[in-house]
Amino acid sequence: MQRIHVRELTGRTGERVRVAGWLHHQRQLSKLTFLLLRDRSGIAQVIVARPEAIAELAVLESESVLEVEGVVVAAPQAPGGVELHEPELRVLAPAAAPPPVDLRLAVPKEQLPTRLDHAPVALRHPRARATFELAAASVAGFRTALDRLGFVEIQTPKVVGTATESGANVFRLDWFGRPAFLAQSPQFYKQTMVGVFERVYEVGPVFRAEPHDTARHLAEYVSLDVEFGFVRDHFDVMAVLREVVAGMVEGMRERAPDAVERLGIELPEVPDEIPWLHFSETGVDDVDLAPADERRLGQQYGDFVFLTGYPMAKRPFYTHPEHGRPKYSNSFDLIFRGLELVTGGQRLHRYEDYVAALEARGEDPNAYAGYLEAFRHGMPPHGGFAIGLERWLARLLGVANIRETALFPRDRSRLTP
Repeated sequence: MQRIHVRELTGRTGERVRVAGWLHHQRQLSKLTFLLLRDRSGIAQVIVARPEAIAELAVLESESVLEVEGVVVAAPQAPGGVELHEPELRVLAPAAAPPPVDLRLAVPKEQLPTRLDHAPVALRHPRARATFELAAASVAGFRTALDRLGFVEIQTPKVVGTATESGANVFRLDWFGRPAFLAQSPQFYKQTMVGVFERVYEVGPVFRAEPHDTARHLAEYVSLDVEFGFVRDHFDVMAVLREVVAGMVEGMRERAPDAVERLGIELPEVPDEIPWLHFSETGVDDVDLAPADERRLGQQYGDFVFLTGYPMAKRPFYTHPEHGRPKYSNSFDLIFRGLELVTGGQRLHRYEDYVAALEARGEDPNAYAGYLEAFRHGMPPHGGFAIGLERWLARLLGVANIRETALFPRDRSRLTP
C-alpha cells in the first residue's frame, strides 16, 4: 500500500489507506486516544481504541514519527472532515525528549530568541513552514518571470579576492595563505556576464559584516540579482523590476495559496506602471532617506513607489551619473510598503569612465584588473538590481524582525544552530 498525504484523505471514505508523519498531539480518554498526525500537507485525526496501541502511544513524546494504516471515516468535527479508524500503528522514530517549543498553538508563544535557538524543531510549526513556502514560491516566481524575458541563470563565486564595495563591511578570510573575502554581492560577476549572455540573474547568499545588530539587517542573506544589457537608462531597469515583482506575487498566489491563507496576508497588487519621483523632489537635504522618509513615501504612494536619482555620493563607483545633472545618478530604490526593498540602476559601461571613477575615489584601478577586463573589450550600456529575499518576506508578512524570515539567521551574535 502506497503512502498518501493527509490532504488526500478527503474523498476516500471507506478506503483503507496508509499515512505517515509526526505525532502532533494526543488526547487520552478512558477507552480512546485521539491522535493528531501531521505531515507536510496537513493534520489528520486518528481514533485509537485497541488497548495495546493506546499503551504504546502513552509512552511516546510528541514529534515521534509514525506510520498509520486505517479506514477513512467521515467526521465533520475532525480536520479535513475525515478521520482514520481501526488503525495499525508503527513507530518509525520515537522522539527522545519533549519538543522545546509548543507546535500545537496557532501562533507560537515562545519569544523569537527561543525559537531561533531551537530552529530545527521550531521551523516545524505550520506558520513557520508557511513563511518558507512563500519564500520558495517567491523565488520560483522570480525565476519564471526572468526566464520568460530571456534571462540566463548563473552561479558566481562567494569567495573573492576584492571587496565589491571598496572594502566596507566585509568578512576577511585566509585562502591558502592569501587574503580573501566573502562576497558582498555578485555585482562584478553579473556585470561581466552581461558580456556573455546579455541577460543574467542569480539566486544566492551574500555576506555583509554589519557592525550593528538591528531588526532590519542580517550578516548573511539571500540576494535575488539581475543584470542586463542594451538599456537606454535606469527606467528600462525599473520596467524589468516591475515584471519581476509581479512575477513573485503571482508565484505566491499560484504555488502557495494555503500559506497565504494560513498567514492571513494580503498580497499586493502591482500596478502596470509603478509611480516614481526624483530624489530632488523629496525635500530631503541629506544624500539618503531616513526610515521616516521611507514610511512617509509609503503612506503617500501606497504599496510601491520608485525613488530615482539618488545623489552620486551615496552610490557605488560603477553607477552611471544622470545626464546633465552629474550630482545625481541614474539609479533608484523601490520602496515597498514604506521600506526600501530594492536598489538598482544603470551602470557605467566604458572602460575609461571606470578608470576615472575609481581614481576620483582614491582607488587603484589595477586592484580591479579582472573586473575591468570586460570593459576593456566592449560592454553595452547595462543595468540591474538586487532584492533581499528575507526583507521582501518580512515586509510582506509585517513581522517586526527580519530573523523571522531567515531559516537559520546569521548576525553578530548567532552562528548556531
